[in-house]
Parts: sequence; structure tokens; C-alpha cells
Amino acid sequence: MEKLRCSKFLETSKPYFAMISLQFGYAGMNIITKVSLNHGMSHYVLVVYRHAFATAVIAPFALFFERKGQPKITFSIFMQIFILGLLGPVIDQNFYYAGLKYTSPTFSCAMSNMLPAMTFVMAVIFRMEKLEVKKVRTQAKLVGTLVTVAGAMLMTLYKGPIVEMFWSKAMQPAASEQGATASHESSDKDWFKGSILLILATLAWAFLFVLQTKALRTYKNHQLSLTTLVCFMGTVQAIAVTFVMEHNPSAWKIGFDMNLLAAAYAGIVTSSISYYVQGLVIKKKGPVFATAFSPLMMIIVAIMGSFILAEKIFLGGIVGSVLIVIGLYAVLWGKQKEKMSMDDDDEILDPVKGSSAAVNYGNGSSVVVVAAINGDVEANKVVDDVQKLESDNDNNGKHITMIAPISMPLADEVPLEKLNQETDGRA
Repeated sequence: MEKLRCSKFLETSKPYFAMISLQFGYAGMNIITKVSLNHGMSHYVLVVYRHAFATAVIAPFALFFERKGQPKITFSIFMQIFILGLLGPVIDQNFYYAGLKYTSPTFSCAMSNMLPAMTFVMAVIFRMEKLEVKKVRTQAKLVGTLVTVAGAMLMTLYKGPIVEMFWSKAMQPAASEQGATASHESSDKDWFKGSILLILATLAWAFLFVLQTKALRTYKNHQLSLTTLVCFMGTVQAIAVTFVMEHNPSAWKIGFDMNLLAAAYAGIVTSSISYYVQGLVIKKKGPVFATAFSPLMMIIVAIMGSFILAEKIFLGGIVGSVLIVIGLYAVLWGKQKEKMSMDDDDEILDPVKGSSAAVNYGNGSSVVVVAAINGDVEANKVVDDVQKLESDNDNNGKHITMIAPISMPLADEVPLEKLNQETDGRA
């Protein structure tokens, strides 16, 4: 019995452990990338190597598991993959890394929590989501979006005083000796520039999610293949952008150092392993569950950044982060309520197997039964139920009339037992 409980607990806890582990993985990527950028690595080159690693890791799995039934790549599908590669690997990653270089890992993670709110705005603009303002779930998403934007604006325009963490006070002497890290302290101008770049990166990410919906319809059973194609296309596009923007040939040099670790870690962990693990979690628990853990990454990065990078945390960043997290959960709550409502609607409209609908239009001693057949209900079952109702009411002198079965949604469904009681009461 005890072993059964333990096994059940472990099975239930798997999604939680998986998402918490992913947040540590993402946090490590931000810290390692920040160190690499501080040591002079070009973010253009980093994007190229990251997605080259990601393509090399994902492609074998796509070939092995999804070799059969590959969708034909038409011009329309090619353009979708081209745009996804441009939005994700090129625009999003370059802007994010540039913003990370000008600000800090904690600040960058806080800004990335704007994603659900921005995705909601993009979905409304592209008419993929209806604005039903009178419903509470829509009001929650609207308010959450506004609060998230307010938090981002506060973080961008107001830094405030430095907030000393209790563990960082003891590290001040050691931090002062780290001249290289201190020399990268961003000025207010760079901080503002980095904030704008991070907002643009999140906006591109939101566009990616909205446009990816159409591509996923084509690659519904070949998601690894789609990821491989997008990463490969992004790598090619990133190479072209790097040739234009990075004129120093030595920027491409990479050895067994922090730059290689940053590219390999980002490509293998955050672009490959995390994709697979997050996909499993979303399939089991839903996208809202997976997104709800993203603020944890910000907390982990803040603690790791203060230890490893002697990162300074400002009051404006803390207040803005709190507002963004509040807005995030408001949007997620609205999305969850919307999903539950859609699931309930699907259950109502689903074909009812092995049962019939009886709507009471009766008047006096006469009852009319309308049998609504939605494709999966056997007509014979409906007739049997009506005959049973007739026999039950023979002694009461009531007449049962059955209108020919029609195909329609089951709207005002009344159980036969309840109908029988109602006819008895009207005798």
C-alpha cells in the first residue's frame, strides 16, 4: 500500500519536477550567456552557433521518429518556415541577447514574462481570439495585459535605488575585486536601450506563437521535423545577418571556452531538451500549467546572478517584476477559464451515444417528443425510448406523438424520467 502511494506520488509529481528543472535550465542559459557576452562574444555569432547545435541535435530524432508521412513542402509552407525562422532564431534571439548584454539576466527574465499578454494582444489583432468584454475571463486577460505593460514601462523608465540582498552584503569585498564584471555596469542610456530591445524580442516571440499555429496544422504529427526546419532556416538566415552586421572575421573564432559552452548549452538544453520536455508537460497538463512556472526562472536567475555576477538589483526592477507576474497570472487565469468553458461547450455539442433527447412541448394531456439524432445516436434506441414512454403513460390516457428524427444539436435536453414525471403532474 505504501509503495503504491509512493508510486502514485512520483507519477503525479513528474510534471512539477520537469518544469522546475526546466526553469533551472533556462536560468543557467541566461547566466552563462551573460558571462559569454561580457567576455566579448558577438550575439550575432552566438545565435548562429546556438541554432546550428540545435539543428544537429533535433534532426536525428526527427528522421528516426517522423520519417514517414512527411508533409510536402510547397511554396506556402516554405514561406511559413522562412518567416518562423526569421521571427524566432534571428529577430527574437538577437534582440534578446542584445538586451541581455545591455541590462542584466534578472531584468531580461522579468521582461520575458510579458509573453502571454503580448500573445493575447497579437491573437486579438489577427482575429484569432474574440473580445467578449462582458465575460470575467476576458476582463481578467485585459486587466492582466494592462498591468503587465505597466510593469514593463516601470522597469524601463525607472531604476530606483539598489536593493541589497542579505547574502550579497558579505560578498561586497569580493565583488569589488571583479573589475571585469564591474566594468560592464550598464549606464542609464544602455539600460533603456536594452529594455526596448527586450520588448521587441518578446513581441517577435509573440508573433512567432501566433503564426506557428498555422504551421502546426500542417505538421501536427511532425513537430520535431518542423522544429528542425525552423532551426535550420534560422541558422542560414542568422549567417546572412552576421555577415552583414559583423565585419570582424575573428568574431567567428570559437574555442573550448565559455563561448562554446554558451552556444552548446543554449542549443542543446534550451532549444532541444527543453522543447521535448515542455511538449510532454503541455500534452499532459496543458499550456497554462507550463507557462505558470516562468516566474520561478526569474527568482532563480536573481539569486544566481547576485552570487556569480555580483548583479545589482534595483527597486524599479523589483516592483515592475511583481506587476508583470501579477499580470501574467491574471492572463493565465483568464486563459484557463476560457479553456474550461470551451471544454464544457465541446461536451454539450458532442454526439450523445446510446441516449435520446426528449423536449416537452406538451399541452394538457398531449405530449410531443422531438427525437434529435446527432449522427451517433441509433434511431432504434430513440424509438424504443418513445415506445417505453407510451406504455408508461397508457393508464393515464396521455397521447405521445413523435416527430420524425432530425439532425440538430442537443439543446434543451430533458431526461425521459423527468418528462414522465411532468406528464404525470399535468394529468
